Amino acid sequence: MNDEIKTAAEVMEANAMPCGRASHADPNTPATAEQMPLPYAVAKKPISQKSPAEWAYERVILYLKNFEEQLDTNHEVAMGFTGSTAGVLRIEGLGYFDPDIVTFYGKDENGNRTQLIQHVSQLNVILRATSKESPDGEPVRRIGFRLAQDLGEV
Repeated sequence: MNDEIKTAAEVMEANAMPCGRASHADPNTPATAEQMPLPYAVAKKPISQKSPAEWAYERVILYLKNFEEQLDTNHEVAMGFTGSTAGVLRIEGLGYFDPDIVTFYGKDENGNRTQLIQHVSQLNVILRATSKESPDGEPVRRIGFRLAQDLGEV
């Protein structure tokens, strides 16, 4: 039992702050999204005032950006579908619809327009590194960084 006394403000702050944790076998593994402080643009609005869709959307962006930071210049991020044979979606956009829908926009491995609409209670995302789509000489596209800019993080 913890007998630590807290002020009402400390209790409210503790309830508003998200909790995340990650452990890795290799101590040299780059920091993951759970281990990084929340950007101000994400932290300024209390979680209690966010819909499940908005909160999931913001955290997926943090995961995307972190994943892309570890890619070389020949790879872009794509998403594999969990529990499905639908293939891979090269992520080109991400959205949400309050209170509980998250949407991924992009193209499949054949270049066909693809969209995944998912309820937050079913959210499973596998991020994959895929060879860049653009021809040599063109820079890779970094959707995580663009989405982070839209959040006001960068």
